[in-house]
Amino acid sequence: MRLVISSLLLFCFLSCHNRDAAPDVDHIKTDLTTERFEQKLFALDTNQLATQLPGLLAADPAFAEIFMDHILNVDPKWPADSAMGYIRGFLTSHRAVYDSAQLLFKNFSPYEKQIKKGLQYVKYYFPAYKIPRRLITYIGPLNGYGDILDDDVLIIGLQHHLGGNYSLYKTEWVQEAYPDYISRRFEPDYIAINSMKNIVNDLYPEKTEDKSLLIQMVEKGKRLYLLNRFLPGTEEYKLIGYTQKQYNESIGHEASIWDLFVQNNFLQTIDYGIIKNYVGEGPKTQELGDASPGNIGSFSGWRIVKKYMEKFPETTLPQLMEMDADKLFSAAKYKP
Repeated sequence: MRLVISSLLLFCFLSCHNRDAAPDVDHIKTDLTTERFEQKLFALDTNQLATQLPGLLAADPAFAEIFMDHILNVDPKWPADSAMGYIRGFLTSHRAVYDSAQLLFKNFSPYEKQIKKGLQYVKYYFPAYKIPRRLITYIGPLNGYGDILDDDVLIIGLQHHLGGNYSLYKTEWVQEAYPDYISRRFEPDYIAINSMKNIVNDLYPEKTEDKSLLIQMVEKGKRLYLLNRFLPGTEEYKLIGYTQKQYNESIGHEASIWDLFVQNNFLQTIDYGIIKNYVGEGPKTQELGDASPGNIGSFSGWRIVKKYMEKFPETTLPQLMEMDADKLFSAAKYKP
């Protein structure tokens, strides 16, 4: 079983250029069926869960295991009455979340269409990859998992796509798990982004043990570049999780950002305490001010990879992803 979970998209001329450069994939066949599990679950009579829920779960045992064990965290050792009481409490407490999702996603076909197009690009660039054939939507705890990839199914947690200003995202118990700089991305637009990001991580699982900051930056940049090729019509600021203002200002201060790493001799460090500040989620980059985004090392890594691909456009995506990060950096001759 593969289980990839996303806990959680430049300027116009660059975005337009990316769209123009995208290959024609309309001829590539994808079979993707969408199942609205949350509609079936919340349609159950909470007074008849003991008789109705087993039948619903039996219809898809693989997903049922993920939903019960990983999403709801129902302990198999619990007595049946305790488990049913817990699930009943979840259904009651998340009824408003479900109702909001049904209003927003009454018609899910636009998001299915975006994902299908992304899968066509995946198949174009990686024809041997087994793309998902099913898409399941669900409602789970607001402070729990979001979008998941498992074997041949994309699992979409609609509770994490209700809009960045959704009132319940501001509650203390959700903020503890997903502070504002993360929950502001809980938008419908991120359904396709998270789905493709999970596929990128499935194609090339991250291996960062004892790797220098520079290597981790370049590896993050490769994944962002690949994500961009799977979603060529998507605004790049969303792909990295920035606001458009943060992304535009990062482009405008690209040289200063790079100087941060060079002047502090950070590029070759393997100190996790330093690395986590630059290639992980965070509200800001301390040295760049309160308005700056976090994950700024990934931004620079992405720019390095872009520079390399501008110099060597004949490089295929599989070749890029397998390339040694140090060699890529040397060949790119990146000097913003």
